Amino acid sequence: MKKLWTIFTVSLLLMLLFVPAAFADGETPAEAAKIDTGDTAFVLISAALVMIMTPGLALFYAGMVRTKNALSTIMQSFFIIGLVSVQWVLFGYSLSFGPDINHLIGSLDWIGLSGVGQEPNADYAATIPHQAFMIFQAMFAIITAGLITGAFAERMKFGAFVVFTLLWTTLVYDPMAHWVWGVGGWIRELGVLDFAGGTVVHIISGVSGLTIALMIGKRKGYGSEVMMPHHLPMTVLGAALLWFGWFGFNAGSALSANGLAASAFVVTHVAAAAATVSWVLTEWLHHGKPTILGAASGCVAGLVAITPAAGFVSTVPAVIIGLSAGIICFLAVAVLKPKLGYDDSLDAFGVHGIGGTWGAIATGLFASKDVNPAGADGLFYGNAGQLTTQLIGVGISWVFAAVMTFLIIKAIGTFMDVRATTEQEVQGLDITEHGERGYAYQDFMTGSPIGMGSSAHAMPQELVAKKSTLA
Repeated sequence: MKKLWTIFTVSLLLMLLFVPAAFADGETPAEAAKIDTGDTAFVLISAALVMIMTPGLALFYAGMVRTKNALSTIMQSFFIIGLVSVQWVLFGYSLSFGPDINHLIGSLDWIGLSGVGQEPNADYAATIPHQAFMIFQAMFAIITAGLITGAFAERMKFGAFVVFTLLWTTLVYDPMAHWVWGVGGWIRELGVLDFAGGTVVHIISGVSGLTIALMIGKRKGYGSEVMMPHHLPMTVLGAALLWFGWFGFNAGSALSANGLAASAFVVTHVAAAAATVSWVLTEWLHHGKPTILGAASGCVAGLVAITPAAGFVSTVPAVIIGLSAGIICFLAVAVLKPKLGYDDSLDAFGVHGIGGTWGAIATGLFASKDVNPAGADGLFYGNAGQLTTQLIGVGISWVFAAVMTFLIIKAIGTFMDVRATTEQEVQGLDITEHGERGYAYQDFMTGSPIGMGSSAHAMPQELVAKKSTLA
């Protein structure tokens, strides 16, 4: 009997020793979604890189406008960071990525970031906190709204701009983000490939910008007055910040510090470089001189075009995409726009609308499962159907953005002025909308009719008319 108790005691001790080990070998679902510190650090840094793109965009755009509108242009991008960030955490993120409702929109289950905490969400990124994924996506929503401002620069009232930005982000960006990237989104289920925002970011912002430009009309003097960029070094600095931040934009969309992120980083750089070269060479042949504005515009065109393809194509196709983007976008800006006569002030449509369209189509040509097994092969890798799918995604993006933007602007116009008055345009939006000037002695530099120590509103109209200027 004593021997039996000894055997029982030893067996019990062995069970107590080995049972925990057995449970450790069989991982529970809660343990499966485990945070990876490297991935988390990478995505948070990428989010910061994407964030700095919007101030970069502000400088890029502000350098291209006239002196009297520099601050108002910067203000639009900077204010968007605040406005869209608040919208995003209150309800925008939930609409974009929340639990799916009929493949059309996210529910409000995550309103106010309810349920969006420090634990990962395996549906989107299983190795980083859910909040890290949320804030990374917030930066995309911010800059997308900012891109549109280039189309209506120098002529939209600030109040109308604020209302438009809030409505557009809620009614256009959020649904589109859900359709393409949200779990259950119908365009995602259709099989459209968009790694980092060819449709969601660039096409809808460019097409929306063109729609507004057509609706509110051309700037006063467009086509008859010289409207030169007032500060090209500022524009180049902005382009450099955009190029730098775009590594977070595209490589960060891998949502993990892995080989796919490295591949996206490389193709992003080479596409931008190739487009810089092709834009400058095309401009040189067309206009007779290579310009720094062309180089800055070319790099952005290449970055736009590679965005939807960054996680699906290899290096040589990226070079081809970039070279083509530089030529295509230059022709859209230098040939198509003058021929059709629309006033897309800073070429938001010519670079983002056209560049994003080319990038989405090129994804259907050059995508390869060798680069990303979770993607699809394109036409040149034996899958012609993917090109058709991409074209459908492009068409949907164009129509949705144009129709919704038209309706939003029409609705805003029923209760407030959308466009600045002629007098406000002549004086410049910096003074008339914000009561500020970007430069000391600005009236001696480029055309603000503001006298030293006097109010523009008190000046005789004939003097204002005489002093309205080049820029």
